Amino acid sequence: MRFDVLTLFPEIFSGYLTQSLLKLAIERRIVDVQLHDIRQWAHDKHHQVDDRPFGGGPGMVLKVDVVVEAVEAVRAATVPPGRLVLLTPQGRRLTQPVIEELAAEPRLLLLCGRYEGFDERVHQLLEPDEVSIGDYILGGGEVAAMVLVDAVVRLVPGVLGAEESSHDDSFSTGNRLLEFPQYTRPREYRGLAVPEVLLSGDHGAVARWRQEQSLARTQARRADLLESNTHQPNEQRPAAERGGSDEKGSTQ
Repeated sequence: MRFDVLTLFPEIFSGYLTQSLLKLAIERRIVDVQLHDIRQWAHDKHHQVDDRPFGGGPGMVLKVDVVVEAVEAVRAATVPPGRLVLLTPQGRRLTQPVIEELAAEPRLLLLCGRYEGFDERVHQLLEPDEVSIGDYILGGGEVAAMVLVDAVVRLVPGVLGAEESSHDDSFSTGNRLLEFPQYTRPREYRGLAVPEVLLSGDHGAVARWRQEQSLARTQARRADLLESNTHQPNEQRPAAERGGSDEKGSTQ
């Protein structure tokens, strides 16, 4: 999978691209990340990419001609042209289903804004998929682009050591529950012991315990996920919703 990141500050990504799973995925040529400095498409010797907004107001606005020509050039550099994603707080919320949708694309172009944002004609001419990582304002789209890349890369086949490790993640498609608690060595630390069921070797009991813990954790921390999941099977709903008691006591 290929990512083309268009930004005014490509150096922000230098450390991020050389760490952990992403570094290995790039080295193994499973993922390709190309950085493009939007200033390269500026039309003057000062490489000006922004200007004052018409009508007045604070800040500077990224110029339509520079941005559009940058995207068009990057798109034309290789095939397929790719799906253009513009990181903006005005976009649709980035959720795990959206990540799974984007992960199905062979190429993504990520357009990072700065200052007061883009000239409105950028949106009109390029018609990007506008995506927001949350209801807050960042200094620019670079951090949001990293979030998107990080989430998408995990779903690219061959990136994770165990492909099934992403299937039980919180918010994954088909899983509207938060992930169950995880434990490793030591078996006991400062009076806190690993639950015996995880040491039993009984895979069925472990699976049931994990399901119960996921339900309990979701009920306690994100009950809205249960309320919005109208298609959840009856046996996966909390006991109170099934009209009976849960004799196993799914507590944390």
